[in-house]
Amino acid sequence: MTEDIKLDGHHRVTLEKIFGHPLSHNIQWHDVLSLLESVAVVDEVHDGRFKVTLGDETETFDAPRKHDINEQMVIDIRRMLKGAGITPDHT
Repeated sequence: MTEDIKLDGHHRVTLEKIFGHPLSHNIQWHDVLSLLESVAVVDEVHDGRFKVTLGDETETFDAPRKHDINEQMVIDIRRMLKGAGITPDHT
């Protein structure tokens, strides 16, 4: 499954930020959304809510009011990506 995923350089940088330690507080939503759209099914439901299906997991995210995603979003997105086998080491 992850063998078919080809990420461009911008997506790789975003992926590395998501999996970075310590947890980054400077990950922009539009970068994360672009990454997710390249590896998952993303539907804008309404009012800035996005339903993301990756592998067998579906999560709904609210677009942040500011540019950067919060810590909980980083954790949730990291979990979804890792569960689908998408990590900086495996893409």
